[in-house]
Amino acid sequence: MEIPAHPALTPEHEAFRETVRRFTRREIMPHAAEWDEAGEFPRELYGKAAAAGLLGLGFPEAHGGTPADLFHHVILSEEIARAGAGGVHAGLFSHQIGAPPIAAVGSEELKARVLPGVLAGEKISALAITEPGGGSDVANLRTAARREGADFVVNGEKAFITSGMRADLYTVAVRTGREGAAGVSLLLIERDRPGFTRAPLKKMGWWSSDTALLHFADVRVPVANLIGEENAGFRAIMLNFNAERLGMAAAAVGFAEACLEEALAWAQERRTFGKRLAEHQAIRHKLVDMQTRLHAARALVYDTCWKLEQAPRHAPYIAQLAMAKNFAGRTMQLCADEAVQILGGAGFMRGTRAERVYREVKVFTIGGGAEEIMKDLAAKQLGW
Repeated sequence: MEIPAHPALTPEHEAFRETVRRFTRREIMPHAAEWDEAGEFPRELYGKAAAAGLLGLGFPEAHGGTPADLFHHVILSEEIARAGAGGVHAGLFSHQIGAPPIAAVGSEELKARVLPGVLAGEKISALAITEPGGGSDVANLRTAARREGADFVVNGEKAFITSGMRADLYTVAVRTGREGAAGVSLLLIERDRPGFTRAPLKKMGWWSSDTALLHFADVRVPVANLIGEENAGFRAIMLNFNAERLGMAAAAVGFAEACLEEALAWAQERRTFGKRLAEHQAIRHKLVDMQTRLHAARALVYDTCWKLEQAPRHAPYIAQLAMAKNFAGRTMQLCADEAVQILGGAGFMRGTRAERVYREVKVFTIGGGAEEIMKDLAAKQLGW
């Protein structure tokens, strides 16, 4: 199904969409079910994505990145998601949440040391903020880093970390100062540091993306690995969250589109009681409901993207971003549920896009800020 052009999209945007679509169809869709069952995807996929110009999007050209606006990011998330392979999407692009703080506030030495390898697909970057007892309460994290000479010594745990097992480099939120947001810093921690261990976690969905519990026991990290200023990490985390939430909203639209495509194709081919499934009024109504919600979600995401391009820190636009993430997630949920229903027994079997997306819906109402947190954030930004 072709996506209607948006007034803010340029020919460059549309050419980029076609590049991502070709990559998705060639490199992900034929293998998605196999990789899901295997619980991983090949590491060489990172190199292929880098060669296609997908990993460096929006990062500094000096370190291997390519210029991009927010619409490029929306298009990337939307088109990759149409493969219906959330685990591949999350794992292949975990650097989009792990590396931006380095690019935004890291020292020039740190950028030059880290970014080229990540953007070339040679190193894998992950973000480690969430803790077992904290969830979305970032300001009150407990993992601590104390100064000892030229090092920080880190102790604590992080949970639900995407690419937590396979990553080479971790952007880790730690407490270096007083309680609350003003005492949070970011550190780059390499996987081979003594005292740093990882344990895999099993999930409802995203099977092909490894997720881990991280444990730090007196892990020594040089001060040169501090990302930005000490005790100033919370702001970088919040800026990162905005980009993550826009990407998740766009991906949810792409996953909803994948479900609609699969359900429509099935309904047009499957015959029951002497006619195509799509000729039954009840099924046509489901398909129309899916398309209606999909159009609305895409319009809201694109409108939010355009507004954030104009004024990225304008409070009402941040509120709209929170609402867009929630609405797109619920649209994904509706489309996944209806697609499985339309596919019937086939939808309950593993291997279809709809079945995978159905298992992965909840992470979009939890990850990047739970749905309830998003509603509260929207209300506060609107001054309510």
